[in-house]
Amino acid sequence: MSAVVARGLAKRYDDFEAVRGIDFTAEERTCFGFLGPNGAGKTTTMRMISCISPPTAGTLEVLGMPVTERPRQIKARMGIVPQENNLDEEVSVIENLLIYARYFGIRKASAEPRADELLEFVQLADKREWKVPKLSGGMKRRLLIARALMNEPEILILDEPTTGLDPQARHLVWEKLRTLKRGGVTLIITTHYMEEAAQLCDRVVIMHEGKILVQGSPRELVAAHTTRQVVEVFEPPEELQAALTSFDGLARHVERLADRWLFYTDDGDEMLGKVRTLPIDPGSIWLRGGTLEDVFLALTGRRLVE
Repeated sequence: MSAVVARGLAKRYDDFEAVRGIDFTAEERTCFGFLGPNGAGKTTTMRMISCISPPTAGTLEVLGMPVTERPRQIKARMGIVPQENNLDEEVSVIENLLIYARYFGIRKASAEPRADELLEFVQLADKREWKVPKLSGGMKRRLLIARALMNEPEILILDEPTTGLDPQARHLVWEKLRTLKRGGVTLIITTHYMEEAAQLCDRVVIMHEGKILVQGSPRELVAAHTTRQVVEVFEPPEELQAALTSFDGLARHVERLADRWLFYTDDGDEMLGKVRTLPIDPGSIWLRGGTLEDVFLALTGRRLVE
């Protein structure tokens, strides 16, 4: 059974159409990601999946149940990790979990061992009696994940799960999310980190202005929408820019940014060899593979969206 199925899903607020008739399917026991600039409709879609905001049109089923008809049953089998920290700062780490368990009617005799197990899982067992303000940002994110798992959900909804975390904390969260997926939990995430989507997601959609532009696995999207390799030339001397322009025909696409030139090519070695014939500092010339971020920027543009 598919975990989430949307057909013609739309959400309007008066005259504004936030989500404009989208179709997607998130399979069970996978990680499904929503990518897109601010205002693309990602959070609105997540709110509909979470049974917080009803669809205006179309159909949306979660765990085989229509969200408009069985929201309570869906919520009972779902965990939610919000983007903003909404932990109770007046009580301890363990009490945050036990209080949350009451919302699902979980008895204390069952909740306490479950909470201890989850604190071990997110590596917070030694912080059991700490008050929330003493926790670092990474610890708070891990506690939010532990809290969302108290009811043993089949689907875990994560909105920007690692925003603001340092690399060590981010990688620890990734490790825990992979473990949950291997254990059978379906993950639905939004993220602005393209590396995070590439690392975690089995399938992603890229949204823009309420529509889905493309969807597929990260590898499929890179193969279909950008080149195999990219040569980056950082801050080339002005007198050499005419020479760089002469290489345009060797690349599938060239971008000239404020601080660098990007040559998109399927033969990076040939392009790199051409660029290195110019008297440019070798340290300012990079060869890398095409990435999901290249796809994202090619489809949604580099202009800042507020």
